[in-house]
Amino acid sequence: MITVVLVIHLLICIALVGLILLQRSEGGGLGMGGGGGGGGLISGRAAGNALTRTTGILAACFFVTSMTLALLANEGRSRVDTILDRAPATTAPAGEGEAAPQPPASDAPAAPQAPISGG
Repeated sequence: MITVVLVIHLLICIALVGLILLQRSEGGGLGMGGGGGGGGLISGRAAGNALTRTTGILAACFFVTSMTLALLANEGRSRVDTILDRAPATTAPAGEGEAAPQPPASDAPAAPQAPISGG
């Protein structure tokens, strides 16, 4: 099922890009196809309205297939996990649970001593 929806989604994407490229930036419609002049079967304004309406319909279909793909991808899970559910447990700061490190015992004096003068 997800493969079918994904193929439909990709076809909608390609058609949407093609329709957007056909439109003129100033709203004339059929910018590449010579729809600006002449009294043909469809005037420039009607072609622009048709392209705009078709773009809106394809955009709505794009959102529907995007949401469908998101729901199908989440289908096998029993419940929704959030990032807060996966947060690690709080740990105690280093100073509370541990004893402070003790200096190693050695023969060296703890504090410097002045030399003994012989004389």
